[in-house]
Amino acid sequence: MKADVVWTNAYVLPMTGDNGGLFADGAVAIKGNKIIAVGKTQDVLREVQAEEQIDAEGKLLMPGLIDAHIHSSYAIVRGVAQDMDNWMQKGVWPWMKYMDLKDQQAGSVMNIIEGVRAGTTTFADYDANMSSLLESYASIGVRVHAAEMINEMPKDIGDLPVGELYPLDPSIGEQKLQANIQLYEKWHGAENSRISVMFGPQGPDMMSLDLLKQVEREAVRYDTNLHMHVCQGDREILQLEKRYGKRSIPFLEENNLLNSRLIAVHLTEATEEETKQAAKSGAKMINCAGSIAIIDGIVPPVEVFTQAGGTAALGSDQAPGNNGNNMFNEMKFAAILNKVKARDPKVFPALKALKMATIEAAKVHGLDHHIGSLEAGKKADMLVIDTREPTLSPVLLYPVENVIANLVYAARGEEVKDVIVDGRFIMKDRVMQHIDQAKAMQALQYRAEKLAEKVKA
Repeated sequence: MKADVVWTNAYVLPMTGDNGGLFADGAVAIKGNKIIAVGKTQDVLREVQAEEQIDAEGKLLMPGLIDAHIHSSYAIVRGVAQDMDNWMQKGVWPWMKYMDLKDQQAGSVMNIIEGVRAGTTTFADYDANMSSLLESYASIGVRVHAAEMINEMPKDIGDLPVGELYPLDPSIGEQKLQANIQLYEKWHGAENSRISVMFGPQGPDMMSLDLLKQVEREAVRYDTNLHMHVCQGDREILQLEKRYGKRSIPFLEENNLLNSRLIAVHLTEATEEETKQAAKSGAKMINCAGSIAIIDGIVPPVEVFTQAGGTAALGSDQAPGNNGNNMFNEMKFAAILNKVKARDPKVFPALKALKMATIEAAKVHGLDHHIGSLEAGKKADMLVIDTREPTLSPVLLYPVENVIANLVYAARGEEVKDVIVDGRFIMKDRVMQHIDQAKAMQALQYRAEKLAEKVKA
């Protein structure tokens, strides 16, 4: 069997089986954009003849990380909305109303670079003007599961007094729905299937029930997911109670919208009973631990959700709330915050966090037949991590295995040396391969300063 590249003599963490399947003296072989062999070095070398053999002694090979929920354009306003209440109204909307497409593009590029440098190979981006943002994803070469953010919210919504019922504009909703349909028809399956598209209603409080049902019909027609903020905060609950007399979960269930097609982001304000109801419906959950902790001071009920049988993933959300988009941070936040919430150090072990950034995240987005683990036949999305960095040293496999714990609790992302997506190096020796990082940072700084002048005025 012929291969393009084989990595040998490495620690391999394929994220298969109950314990992740970690083993030493391992090898991974790829041909084209697929993994063709994973196993002990001597066994793989008996099977394959590779054009290039890379000695990966001291390195760890593992699947690329999946950021299951991100608003990438918001990186342009990183750090502007911390340590405040009413984060969206007071913090973000005063900036968003002045953001133009070039601002969005500059922010998105920076978030992609940031994510890749910390091992993210797949981004579930959820934003406005997504078709334009996908140009950068395509050129940089990462994988993306994208949605246009659909709502009926006027641009000046941030000027509305806190707690007042939103004035919804059906013409805005129709325009954004059509943008999502066009996004699907233009991009789904593009770039050798690295780009896939779902539908993105922003939240049940931000659109009419008629539009929400229409979006779901389109998701059924195209056989894809609904990626939606659900129980995002007390603001959402207040809006739905005023408009329909229902909380979010009962409202969705009553209208047949709580089902396996739904990817529910946050569930911040869901009660224990509502959380269990969502899990049992087949809906999936995305937990943005760092973002919600900073924005709301709340630990979302992901432990209740998974204990009820639900499938959940981790996301970084957005830079003005979370400050960063680094999945190593998210794994650590999720594990530690849930231990504190439960007052139990056994809750949310490191392996669970790692699964929710790899194979479980792939399941949430319906991509687990392609990515999320290192297995023959899957796409060659892989990280090469240097275990000889201080944060990952020493490596012990017995009597206690410490690799997974150190990835979750100690790693910062800089241990990632190479990032491979679809069998191609996206980052090599810490250098981005398909974009000028310095130029991108310069462009972001320029656009951010111009945006700040508009906000100040």
